[in-house]
Amino acid sequence: MKRTAPAFILAAGSLWGTMGIFVRRLEAYHFTSLQVASLRIIGGGVIFLLIASVMDWKLLKIRPRDILWFLGTGIASILLFTVCYFRTISMASLSVAAILLYTAPIMVMLMSLVLFHEKLTKKKAAALLMAFAGCILVTGTGGGGHTPAAAVVFGLISAFGYGLYSILGTFVLRRYPPVTVTTFSFLCGGIGALAFCDPADIFRKIQSADHPGEILILILLTAIVTAVLPYLFYTIGLSSVRASSASIMASVEPVVATFAGCIVFGEALTPLSLAGVALVVGAIVTLNIPSKTHEDP
Repeated sequence: MKRTAPAFILAAGSLWGTMGIFVRRLEAYHFTSLQVASLRIIGGGVIFLLIASVMDWKLLKIRPRDILWFLGTGIASILLFTVCYFRTISMASLSVAAILLYTAPIMVMLMSLVLFHEKLTKKKAAALLMAFAGCILVTGTGGGGHTPAAAVVFGLISAFGYGLYSILGTFVLRRYPPVTVTTFSFLCGGIGALAFCDPADIFRKIQSADHPGEILILILLTAIVTAVLPYLFYTIGLSSVRASSASIMASVEPVVATFAGCIVFGEALTPLSLAGVALVVGAIVTLNIPSKTHEDP
């Protein structure tokens, strides 16, 4: 699993990089960013519940006192991250939203130093700096332009929520398999989302649409592509890779998000962006180079 874990994390980051496409498509049907986030989480929770039920009902057994962990991964992490990130996407370009989100590895690294007593090795530090510098170049954030202050605030909050999943997930994976962790995380996040998304308004928008079937298919794809598959992949990878390293590997997301913005929405792609892509890829390669001391990544 340690050999394949990085591939799972990279796959997760790549799928997360497509979120902006689905957000903007659903917003075109007049759903708010909060409603899009809620549809993603609730849909993901239902699908994960079906997966766990088919695989083994025992996967749905947890100790009552552990529900607090899943409230953390579901509400404090997944729900908070998704709502704030989608709000950022609605206010700024996909690339800017991505760079704000990818301050998360720095947060994860600092929290890991305190909570897990991880060592800040030269390799990790170099990879972190390369990934963050690459994200800045990829998004063109360092080249000027105006980003609303509210977008920056929402983006940084989304980064905190995103990073928190790596930390809380590390703890809860010591007790439960990845499918159990993702299922209960999304169920808790979905319950939290119901309190804010105005379900009646969502149903009205679907019913009043010219092609409601297309909306339902889009919602299903949003849940599968941006929630179910990437969170399952990331959680599997997180079970064998340190939280700080996993968050850096997932930095492939802003690269994918930038290319998605360029191809689908015509957002600019410059030579500096391409240099940033090279730095992010270099960071991932650096992090996965075997250490002479056989240190765990």
